[in-house]
Amino acid sequence: MNATAIADFLQFFRSYISNPWQVSAIAPSGQSLARLMTQEIVPGRGPVIELGPGTGIFTKALIRRGVPERDLLLVEYGSDFVRLLQDRFPRARVLWMDARQLSQYERFKAPASAVVSGLPLLSMSPRKVIAILAGAFRHMQEGGTLYQFTYGPRCPVPRPILDRLGLKASLVGRTALNIPPASVYRIRRRHRSLAMS
Repeated sequence: MNATAIADFLQFFRSYISNPWQVSAIAPSGQSLARLMTQEIVPGRGPVIELGPGTGIFTKALIRRGVPERDLLLVEYGSDFVRLLQDRFPRARVLWMDARQLSQYERFKAPASAVVSGLPLLSMSPRKVIAILAGAFRHMQEGGTLYQFTYGPRCPVPRPILDRLGLKASLVGRTALNIPPASVYRIRRRHRSLAMS
């Protein structure tokens, strides 16, 4: 473990101790999960939004895949993480805000091709999950995909919420190499004509 990884772990752990419901994990995600979360994202198809980037492990994976840093919109609620992200990714747009407010944010000139979510949806109310998903899909192009990971045994977005928003979820894969083990789901619109506003 290098110095940056140790510093990230300590930062993450401090944030977890101060607000466990907001952070919902005692350590940042690992490389295995970062690869699984980003493996289907194709550079050049449009901007990518990341919800709850924390220390930026998924952000780094997106850049390694070839997504230009300037095409990243990082939405983070934790002020300590915001400063860290601004230092590490100076060409990305970093927003200090609650992800449920995303629908109130002005749309991209070019809609996002994908959203990568590190948010702890299982610890959120259904109303907040609906607001986050509606906001994310409002900023995505037709055919765009949201990638969400979970430590739970099934998709963290319950079927009634998916149905209400006209979405479908499918398993991308699982990784036992992450601590704790995690699964990644892809969430898409069911019908191309669906417009979320």
